[in-house]
Amino acid sequence: MSAIVDVQARIGEIQGFMTALRAQATNSSTATSTSTSATAAAASSGTTTFADALAASMSLDPAATSSTSSTSATGAGTTGTVTGQGLVDAAMAYVGVPYVWGGEDPATGLDCSGLVQRSLADLGVDSPRVARDQAKLGTAVPSIAAALPGDLLIFDGGSHIAIYVGDGRMVDAPKPGKSVSVRDVYETPSAIRRVLPAAAAVAAPVATASMASTAATTSLTSAVDLERYALTMMSERVAA
Repeated sequence: MSAIVDVQARIGEIQGFMTALRAQATNSSTATSTSTSATAAAASSGTTTFADALAASMSLDPAATSSTSSTSATGAGTTGTVTGQGLVDAAMAYVGVPYVWGGEDPATGLDCSGLVQRSLADLGVDSPRVARDQAKLGTAVPSIAAALPGDLLIFDGGSHIAIYVGDGRMVDAPKPGKSVSVRDVYETPSAIRRVLPAAAAVAAPVATASMASTAATTSLTSAVDLERYALTMMSERVAA
């Protein structure tokens, strides 16, 4: 009878292991992929006991949260990702606003650098006020052929600035008597600056504890089923 009791105790131990593992998978919120690899290795290793494999799977640290990041230009208090096309879209919202020298408010008018500053601000990006200082932002682009939507086009050393739209076109606040508009790039810029990335970077996937625990459960279930079957058969034979 002692053999039967021992077998039944072992089956109960396995069931307890599985209950604890499933609870861990339910309660954990984040985990590292390293823990998942360690669990799989522990479950498949011939030199590792079932208890060791379980311990590896239960080592997921709920506090080990991961965050996604992407190449972006952001201003104070901004958490979003911004792109060159986003800057074009922001500037296009002001098409039709009249040119006003020194203008910073679209309700009353904008000048060329006021349009750039306002459009960047709409994306949460801080920038200098005047074109000569804005011409120092970002990185240099060698030619208009290499320019991308959202690049800043500087003319005559900083006397005028525009936002490149693409296909040889730009959006700017031209001069008194005109309004913010889209027009052809009228001359070769004296400088081109890329302030924002062309597109948002693709964030790497974040490993979560539920993902890791699911993988651990899958790895361990086969081992548990085999051991449970063997112990059940042993119990039946002893009882016979």
